[in-house]
Amino acid sequence: MKKKVVLIVLDSVGIGELPDAALYDDVGADTLGHVINRCSPHLPNMMALGLGNIDGVSFPGAVEKPAGAYGKMREQSPGKDTTTGHWEIAGAVLEQPFPTFPDGFPEDFLEEFEKAVGRDVIGNYAASGTEIIRELGEEQLASGSLIVYTSADSVFQIAANEEIIPLEELYRDCEIARKMLTGVLEVGRVIARPFVGETSEEFRRTGARRDFSAEPPTTMCDLIAASGRTVYAIGKIEDIFAHKGITKSNHAAGNPACIEAALSAQAEDYEGLLFVNLVDTDMIYGHRRNVQGYADALAAFDEALPNFVEQLGPEDLLIITADHGCDPTFKGTDHTREYIPLLVYGKSLPGNVNLHTRETFADISATVLDWFGIPNTIYGTSFLREIQGKTER
Repeated sequence: MKKKVVLIVLDSVGIGELPDAALYDDVGADTLGHVINRCSPHLPNMMALGLGNIDGVSFPGAVEKPAGAYGKMREQSPGKDTTTGHWEIAGAVLEQPFPTFPDGFPEDFLEEFEKAVGRDVIGNYAASGTEIIRELGEEQLASGSLIVYTSADSVFQIAANEEIIPLEELYRDCEIARKMLTGVLEVGRVIARPFVGETSEEFRRTGARRDFSAEPPTTMCDLIAASGRTVYAIGKIEDIFAHKGITKSNHAAGNPACIEAALSAQAEDYEGLLFVNLVDTDMIYGHRRNVQGYADALAAFDEALPNFVEQLGPEDLLIITADHGCDPTFKGTDHTREYIPLLVYGKSLPGNVNLHTRETFADISATVLDWFGIPNTIYGTSFLREIQGKTER
């Protein structure tokens, strides 16, 4: 019988500060706890799997006998960005963080970039994406320049109005930047940030965002694909892994479209990994500090969760996790260094298993490989026997 693993990453849904949070100025961050305690979103399905039973959570919702295995995971890699988190989930642990540029990128690099793309650059500072298009969008319309900016994360972002710079050109410019940003300038991601509108009051970003990641080392995606199985990416997963190890994809944009695409992909006939990113909690609500919107997005996913469970075959595995935090009640607009939740469910599994605190996100990849019987030549420790009820930590 063909097996699937459905791996869903709820982007930025951290579950409390990591022990080294002080190094990132993130002491006190607790994305999920603060959202639940402030807004009380209706999350009965994740709670039934064990979300409220995870060790040390700050919110109510524990059930007597969770249907799933549950725990939380510590990040071994330095950093708190999307690329680092997803790569570690997939078995690649970084020794050095991707570089950040809080004061902007070097002027000599930008001069070379301007020559390469044939346009001037404006901006070049750390900013919220919605704020910088309000500040510089009208100038960009008038001049045809590219808005370049960064954040606390390792990103080189290019914003441009679609009426002035077509998407194809914007993506080409991002590809040029990706090739130029090497060595000490090798950021985790170059991100295309198209927007529309004619005035600062009307500007809004579109769903045509594209991420151009650094090329990852070997991950579970490579190993699964090499075994002849499918690695089916939904949302921005294919970009995060620079398409490496991805055999099929649907670049849906936004949680509703990604949930629909994931359910459709789950119903297809193949053996392998369905790897899903649901970005709205991070991009739309976390960074914009919209606590109620964040809560509503969690509730919307929880409402869709039974559909994923219903489609599971007897040999399928469902894993729900996150990649970092982005506490909408916290200071600033950046990611937060947090544990991530871990929920695991399969119709053949006994449930009610406390996985406690895992030492690395990479335990997910080790377990996925173990589920398929693929030797783990990368990183992480499988918790397969634990979720099968055969051992305890």
